[in-house]
Amino acid sequence: MSTVAEEKKDDASTSGVAANIITVDNYINGTFVTPTTGSYMPILSPSTSGTVGSVAVSAKTDVYAAVSAASAAFPAWSSLTMKSRAAIMLKLHALIRQHAQELAELIVLENGKNLTEALADVAKGNETVEYACSLPQLAQGKTLKVSSAVSCCDRRDPLGVVASIVPFNFPLMVPMWTVPIALVTGNCVVLKPSEKVPLTMHRVAELFKEAGFPDGVFNMVQGTREAVESLIDHEDVKAVTFVGSSPVANIVADRCRNLNKRVTALGGAKNHLVALPDCETDGASSDIVVSYAGCAGQRCMAASVLLLAGEGPKQEELLKKVVEKAAKIEPGTGPGHLGPVIDAASHKKILGYIEAAENGGAEILLDGRKWLEMPMAKEGGCWIGPTIIKHNSPDDATMKEEVFGPVLSVYTVSSWTEAIEIENANPFGNAACVYTTNGGYADWFIGRFRAAMLGINIGIPVPREPFSFGGLYGTRSKYGDMDITGDGAMEFFTNRIKVTSKWPVPDLKELVGGATTGDAAPAPVDQANFAGRM
Repeated sequence: MSTVAEEKKDDASTSGVAANIITVDNYINGTFVTPTTGSYMPILSPSTSGTVGSVAVSAKTDVYAAVSAASAAFPAWSSLTMKSRAAIMLKLHALIRQHAQELAELIVLENGKNLTEALADVAKGNETVEYACSLPQLAQGKTLKVSSAVSCCDRRDPLGVVASIVPFNFPLMVPMWTVPIALVTGNCVVLKPSEKVPLTMHRVAELFKEAGFPDGVFNMVQGTREAVESLIDHEDVKAVTFVGSSPVANIVADRCRNLNKRVTALGGAKNHLVALPDCETDGASSDIVVSYAGCAGQRCMAASVLLLAGEGPKQEELLKKVVEKAAKIEPGTGPGHLGPVIDAASHKKILGYIEAAENGGAEILLDGRKWLEMPMAKEGGCWIGPTIIKHNSPDDATMKEEVFGPVLSVYTVSSWTEAIEIENANPFGNAACVYTTNGGYADWFIGRFRAAMLGINIGIPVPREPFSFGGLYGTRSKYGDMDITGDGAMEFFTNRIKVTSKWPVPDLKELVGGATTGDAAPAPVDQANFAGRM
């Protein structure tokens, strides 16, 4: 281990932290490399707020070293057939499956998900790896004879070096939204993980090496703002993907646009559920609880507003079941438990929203602040229980702003039109869902929601490959170009090269030594073909 890393461990040991914490360095050209800054920052477990590792804080020079390694690897990597690149990716797929439990435990440690959610994080990420392995069958070009002597064809060429900047909430899945597709299409990648959860991808980098990816094809730089800005600004980085908060997504997109650089930047969300009186209350209530409280509500597809269409016994029954089921959730990181939120800043923000709603006259049907009295919370963990708030006004802050925690806002609307007006008025555009047993009712809402990913009786309507993931253009959920997975990513990470060709017509009589039978009649003049004439 490097001298800097050893010093970091020694410092941690003398301050009372376990000496066997993991040191996360940059991964450049197939090797873990200490940052030129010599600086590290602690990785804190949200369950205890204790230090579980230290992560490099990179400077521009570190980023440039990673981009240089990727640029050097690109000619050889891109010259391989897509089938050859996919064969290496298939080995990574097998290694991730083999080490799924280990990777999930790292996710639990650094992110706080329960084990079931962490295993799903790994499985969903590996599903995109699997999709990338199928690209040789999906990315082939087209060819067509477009005139009597003219043919057109297209092909997909890689862009070069691409960067992927990812958030804390899914330590493996979100990096795998982009990296496998970018690599199989022939690009070389520099990944910037969240400094809050770098442990999982640190281990995955070792699996990339074991799978046989050539040095420099996949690189990883750690750090904060300087690392991100240096990646975006480097002239050899041809495209950038970002997932995170809306304000930062907007900044990233603008910065890339000013450099005429391809970018997709996915931001936050405020996802609405509409429950109609005819919905099946047992199934709907279970789905609503999982939708808003799963992963501690820290996902851009989490439900955060439940609109009850009308009043009556069925709506009362549904809300009662939602509250009862959410109240039974226990704290912890085992299957079925609700884990902590990521850090103290997020914890404070969520509490602030609950307090503001209560002070504004909303009714707290289920109060997650009771978890603050638990020993694990008093000892420093970022624990907050599932919370349900019944609002009197759709203009309450918790009804309109992204909370990013296990908080569900409930509001009763007088009509379907009012439900659509509330959903359409929010500035985000990620997801929406309607609960009903009537197909005609569902069609009415699906045709009017203002969001890109819609659900019918599915509160987390995440599209799965080959369908792509992304919010609605023109909203705070999506900035930039195309989607981030599936066929959207295949389009994002390649240039379509179009070739139009015309070959001279050979003199067949001369070639075959005399007259031929069945000579074709002269082709009609193509008035739209201006090749060779004015």
